[in-house]
This record gives sequence, C-alpha cells and structure tokens, in this order.
Amino acid sequence: MFGRLPPALVLTLAIIAGASMDATIKHLLQSNHVLLVSFGRYLFGAFFSLLIWWRAGKPVITKEMWRAHGLRGFVIAICAVTFFWSLKVLPLAEAVTLSFIYPLLAPFVAFVLLKERIRVSSVICALVGFGGVILAMQGAPSEAESPMHDVGVIAAILAATFFSIAMVLLRERSQKDGPVIVSLMTSVVPGIILLAPTMVFATPPNLDNWWFFLQLGALAAVFMYLMAQAYARAEAQQLAPIHYTELIYASLIGFFLFHEVPRPEIYMGAALIIAACLWAAYDERRLSLKPKPAAS
Repeated sequence: MFGRLPPALVLTLAIIAGASMDATIKHLLQSNHVLLVSFGRYLFGAFFSLLIWWRAGKPVITKEMWRAHGLRGFVIAICAVTFFWSLKVLPLAEAVTLSFIYPLLAPFVAFVLLKERIRVSSVICALVGFGGVILAMQGAPSEAESPMHDVGVIAAILAATFFSIAMVLLRERSQKDGPVIVSLMTSVVPGIILLAPTMVFATPPNLDNWWFFLQLGALAAVFMYLMAQAYARAEAQQLAPIHYTELIYASLIGFFLFHEVPRPEIYMGAALIIAACLWAAYDERRLSLKPKPAAS
C-alpha cells in the first residue's frame, strides 16, 4: 500500500510515528529503567515487524543479511540507549533539536569508515550546526534545577553520532534487502544485543505500563518500515528537509502531554541547525548532478 505513495509523504508519516514513539518512550521512562524501555522497544517492535514480514510473504533472510545487520544493530542499540536516556532528562523538543545534527556528522563518519574526502563546505555546515547547538543551550536550567541536563545534552549528541552511522548503513541495506527485511532486522538484532545487559542491570518492569510497551513496539515497527520504504525509493538529500518537521510534532506533543514549553533559544538553535543541514543537502545534490569529466 505505502509503495504507491510518494516517498516524501511516506517519510512524513514515518516522522509522525517517530515523534509519537519518542513521546511513548518518555512516558515509559518515568517509571522504568532505560535499558528495559530500550529492550522493550525492540522486543515489541520485532513482534510487529514479524507480522509485516509474514504478510509480505516471508522473504528469505540470508546469512549475509545477518552479518551485515550485525554491525548496524550494535550501532542502533547504542543510539537507542543514549537517545532514550536524553529523552528522560530533556524536554522532548530539545532532545529532538539536538538529534537534528546527525546529517552534519555523516561526512566525518564517511571519512572514518569509508575514507571519503571531507569537503570544506561540510566543515562549514558542521560548524554552523554546532553553533546552533550552542545557541539552543542558552537559557538552559541551572544545575540545581536540572542536575542531569548537561549529561542529557551529551547523550543526545552521542546518539546523533551513532544515528548518522546507522543512516549511512540504512541506504545500502534498504536497496539490497528491501524495507520489510530492514524493518525486521532493525528490531531483532538490537533486541538480541540488549537482552543480556537488560537482564543484568535493569530493574523489573512496571506491569501497569504493558499497554504502552505494546504501543511502543507498534510505532517502532511502523516508523522503521516507512523509513525504509522512503529511503529505498528516493535519495537521502531529497528527503532530508522532511525530517525537521519532527520539531513541530515534538513541540505539540511535549506541550499537550508533558506540559513542556520549550525555550525560544531552542527554536533559534534549531533554525541554525536546520539551515546548515539543508545547505549540506543542497551542496551534496549539486555535486551529484555535476557532470563528470570525460575519460581521456
């Protein structure tokens, strides 16, 4: 069904599902350990992803797919734990704003992993983006008001770093494996990785929240499936601007559900970060369309 919709609309639906998922996580973290919520996200997400996989005709999962998704699953597990923890201590809109820097980190990730050359424009965009991060942090609550705020900011930036790695890997696997398998493996593999740490370190779950864990899994499966659908049919730079609409949904959800009123500096910083990301996406597209010199 979603394969007939424009990729931009599919990604918009994914972003709405993602913002709703973040709100569910924030609610669960009020009475549950971060490792437990992270594991629950992938456990219940795997259940719904299995249903999608079954309805799609149970496409074959090869050993090569398991190996390829192993590294990505490890990266996603770290990303999830750090970002979920930031959601616990930061307002929803602030955590989402900080997550926006991940496209600016991608060139540096590609340099480390793929030895790709870093362009001057990428460095400039990254500096502008981090200027936005600094601006967004102005007016932050004092240490007495929010002792873990600064640590939450560090966790959000660390999560964005790992998310940039995961997104570099997503494009390749979406094209090779298809959205159904990508969605399934994105839940199953991190869940396997998080199982042991959760059993050792997490406190028992609050059983009154079972419905929210189920909701979290459904939203996670839908989010990942729609993301994979969109990125399998469109270039990343074409879809990049849509990601930033999440700030709108996060602000509304944070206000109505958690009574959060984001500081003006957050939106000012977000504007700088988004401008830097859009310029980086434009520059990437401009270079991709530039005619290559003819071979001599």
